[in-house]
Amino acid sequence: MFRKVSLALAATLIMAGAAWADPIEGNWKTQAGSTAAIAGSGSFSITLKSGKYAGKTIGSFKAAGDNKYIGTITDPETDKTYSGKATVSGASLKMSGCVLGGLICKSQTWHKL
Repeated sequence: MFRKVSLALAATLIMAGAAWADPIEGNWKTQAGSTAAIAGSGSFSITLKSGKYAGKTIGSFKAAGDNKYIGTITDPETDKTYSGKATVSGASLKMSGCVLGGLICKSQTWHKL
């Protein structure tokens, strides 16, 4: 009985923590000035909604805990895809993409609209 209650309590706390986390979903202003929409649940996709590359999907991320996400990000100008990380902090989203196992990385900060 105690084990079932402990498991139920742990599951409730995990779900509550997810609800209190800063949400990645929504519209974000990219560093280039375009609007990017992030949508999903558990797995998130990033689609540009404005600018030169509007309509293009440029990323796919999964939650990694503590407002952190991992996945891939594509440079819409070159169509090159990189391993990526994202961290949400309030109304800011820090995105980074790396090649060569993290040897060369670029990052930028987006802001929630």
